[in-house]
Order: sequence, then structure tokens, then C-alpha cells
Amino acid sequence: MRPLAASQIRGNWATLITAWNVDDSLDLGRVAAEIDVLVAARVDGIYSNGTAGEFHAQTEEEFDRISECLAEKCNAAGMPFQIGVSHMSAQISRERLRRVVPLSPSAVQVILPDWFPVTEDEAVAFLEGMSEVANGIGLVLYNPPHAKRVWNPEQIGRLAARGRALTGIKTAGGDDAWYASMRQHQARISVFVPGHLLASGVQRGAHGAYSNVACLNPAAAERWTDQMRTDLPGALEVEQRLRRFMDACIAPFITEQKYCNAACDRFMALLGGWADVGDKMRWPYRSIPASEATRIRPIAQELVPEFIKP
Repeated sequence: MRPLAASQIRGNWATLITAWNVDDSLDLGRVAAEIDVLVAARVDGIYSNGTAGEFHAQTEEEFDRISECLAEKCNAAGMPFQIGVSHMSAQISRERLRRVVPLSPSAVQVILPDWFPVTEDEAVAFLEGMSEVANGIGLVLYNPPHAKRVWNPEQIGRLAARGRALTGIKTAGGDDAWYASMRQHQARISVFVPGHLLASGVQRGAHGAYSNVACLNPAAAERWTDQMRTDLPGALEVEQRLRRFMDACIAPFITEQKYCNAACDRFMALLGGWADVGDKMRWPYRSIPASEATRIRPIAQELVPEFIKP
């Protein structure tokens, strides 16, 4: 695939969830089958090695195998794809980037070095160092709420101005004031927000989502994204139900039971039943038991029937 400009990174991007065997080894066959399902769902793009893909738990050999599998299938299908080269070490992240450049991803996702919070100058130095080996492929900064440093719109704008390879950012979004402040930077970078907040995000200027809703059902998430272009009021009504579903059925796993976000993404895929990714997180992280899906599925079917198979 050719690199995408900021103005071309749009819509519903589905994450690749890594499948693990019972002995904690990588099951690349199930990962490949998952990619086929996502391609068939005609999502706007696929990305690998984000939080849901457990980038932090992969060996370098596993990272390469997953990246190569995604690239081979997406390049053959003409499907835009991004590879997450994130790592807590800047040096390892840059080496991952070197290795994926020949795979021709549409963009690559990065996190900032994550042991000591970086200053703005250090963040720019990191982005510049990554762009030197990216060969024209744009960088998308993943800046979730649990990052050591969460950047506000003014700071994001300065990073985009100084780090010229920065083409997009994945954020938690914000209130009306946040969007008003971000608006002046949206011509320079693509702004992505959480999947279940996408309709109201689009209404206020966001460009898309690296989507937790696609974890639940990628094809339904794509239909909902298409609805935003033709029936925004209807899409906003769906968002209200998605918010109730997330608040009632998913958030308590994080806030009360202290599961990590990736466990919830994996659980939503299990709940949606669209791919065989299993319920297993890689050691040492806990997995949400598959039995919880039996309890929650009737609630989900009532709240968001568009996303849950009968």
C-alpha cells in the first residue's frame, strides 16, 4: 500500500487482536483467519500491535510474524493497514519501524518513550528520529489516558508543527472546549477518538476511530460509520445506546475488577462472536472468563442489537 496523508486517514479502523494458544505461544493461524474476516467486513482499515494486540507482550520474532502476515493479506486485498511499532523503548520501537518499512504500511503507530515522561523537546526528537527511518510513511501517535503524559490540544498542535511526519493522533477526545481547541490543528493531522464516541466526535470534527466498537463487531461498526455520513441523528442515537452498554457492561471490568483495557477488547470480540481470538490474555495479565459473555450477551442484545449476533 502507499502511505496515507493525514487527510486520507479516516473512518472505522479495526484492531487486530492477537490469538494465544493455551501454552502462551502465538497462534498465527487464528490471527490470519481474523484478518480475513476484517477484510471481508470492508472496514476502512486494519491496524496491528496496538493495546488490544498486546504489543507490549510480543517478542521481536512474534512482532515480525504478525506484521508480515497483516501486510501480505492487506496488500493483496488492497486494504489500508497500519502497523503499531510501539514499544516502551525508543530504540526497539525504531528498530521495529526499520523492519516494517519494506512491508509498505499505510502508516505506523507509535507511543512516546514510556518509562520517564518525555518533555516536549524530547517528544519532538523522538518523532524526528522515527521519521528519519520511516521512508515517507506517516506516524500516528497513540496517546491514551493511561499514557505517562497526556497531551492537550495546544501541545498536540505544536508536536504536529515540529514533528513533520506526524499525520495522526489517537486520543480519548474531550468536551466541546477540547474539540474547539483541536479544530485549528485538524487540517494538519487526523484526529481519532474512542469508537463508542465516534458519532458525536464526527459531529464536532473528529476524523475516525481506532475502534473498540469494531472489537465488538467490525462489520456493524462499519455500517454505523457509514450511517454517520447519511443519517447523523440516527447514528447519534446508536451512540447513546453504545455508551449505556459500555458503562453497564464493560467499564465495571476496568473500574471495579481492575482488568486491563486489552482484556476488555478481547472480551468484546468474544461477546460479538465474529472471530476466534479466544478469551486468553498473555501472562501475566488476567483474562475475563468466557462465562461472563453468557451473562452479558442478553443485556448487549437489548441495548445494541445491531452489534450482537442473535
